[in-house]
Amino acid sequence: MKARRPARRRRPARSRKRKQAYTGGEMLVGIAVFVWLLSRLADWLAAHPWVLPLTLLTAVAGAILWFLPRVRQGLQRQTQAPALRYPMDRLDGLHHREFEHAIRDLMRRDGCRNAVQVGGTGDNGADVKATDPFGRRWVIQCKHRRAGLAGAAVGTPDLHVLNGTGRPVHKGDVIVLVTNGRFTKPAADFARSQHLHLVDRHTLAAWAGGSRPLWELLRAVPPPRRPSPLS
Repeated sequence: MKARRPARRRRPARSRKRKQAYTGGEMLVGIAVFVWLLSRLADWLAAHPWVLPLTLLTAVAGAILWFLPRVRQGLQRQTQAPALRYPMDRLDGLHHREFEHAIRDLMRRDGCRNAVQVGGTGDNGADVKATDPFGRRWVIQCKHRRAGLAGAAVGTPDLHVLNGTGRPVHKGDVIVLVTNGRFTKPAADFARSQHLHLVDRHTLAAWAGGSRPLWELLRAVPPPRRPSPLS
């Protein structure tokens, strides 16, 4: 048989009341100290009336100094965005993550204000996401080749991943794979059969080096949606 555990002794009601009284007393002391400090601060400010305006003026000046550079940077980005150009030799020399950032910036240049770079571990085949001014959701995978056309051609395995996640996972309307290199013929055939869009070196050069948005360079892009809040 299991031995019975000794019954817990209940704390006497008098002890609980004494503890509650101590707690209440400590709170009253704390409130009294706070009120006394507040009154001392008020007396000190009354004796030094210049302190409060000076403090407020310093806070406002600090906020302006913090805010102005950010406004200037935002205006500078808006001014530079329409003139953004990337020559192909510059794109070839980028790190693959920088290449994704460049694609994001080109989408922003074309009016996709919410374009973001999301490539990395667990990206489910998407490196850049954006909503264009017509409400269409773009899901873009980037494949960078340092050797350009001389590098390995992008094949169907990469398209299989993008095709499996672009619409069901990322809810994309336009699913794109962009490279500064080339695609294999089976990849081009597969993309055509699955309504995926391929941006090879030739199309990328026209897009990055010009001012036309990507949707004007691709064929059979889905029709515009009703503009969304993100567009």
